[in-house]
Amino acid sequence: MTQIKIEIDKEKCIGCGACVALCPDYFAMEGDKAKVIKSDGDKTDCVQEAEASCPVAAIKTQKE
Repeated sequence: MTQIKIEIDKEKCIGCGACVALCPDYFAMEGDKAKVIKSDGDKTDCVQEAEASCPVAAIKTQKE
């Protein structure tokens, strides 16, 4: 099983909510910015889709 580490660049985040809509087990909104609620895990499909969908490339993932 592939593990993935997730980070959001708060400076880049515009709070569009795409990551939350695509992968609510890992992302949530905190005020007007997204936050990671689970920083690692094995649901790589939705996390990678959220990363690819971020309009400002604020989500960074790293496979472990």
